[in-house]
Amino acid sequence: MAAGGFSKLPNGTVVVALNLPSPAADAPAGVRVLVHAQNRARALTRLRNLGLRAVYLRGNTAPPTPDEITAVLHHPDGLIWRTAPAGGALSVELWHPIRALIKRPAAST
Repeated sequence: MAAGGFSKLPNGTVVVALNLPSPAADAPAGVRVLVHAQNRARALTRLRNLGLRAVYLRGNTAPPTPDEITAVLHHPDGLIWRTAPAGGALSVELWHPIRALIKRPAAST
């Protein structure tokens, strides 16, 4: 379960924003994930297909900002993330493609 929200765009699509706990155990902050899709269900399905199985959107407590909407609309995959700022502070970190977050560690032999 994650805090987040969504914004419906004039063309009928949605941008979903989710605050997720960090996948790295030593990282203090979580991550903010943005997904552009036809509807909220498809946005969550995109994340679940990447292995984020326990992702749910309950309510609209943290919808995407206009800057976040612009960022995800201009990304070719329509699926980006960055470290969530602590305490609502502004983040200066750039957005990353979701591949950088979901990257599988190399198997050691």
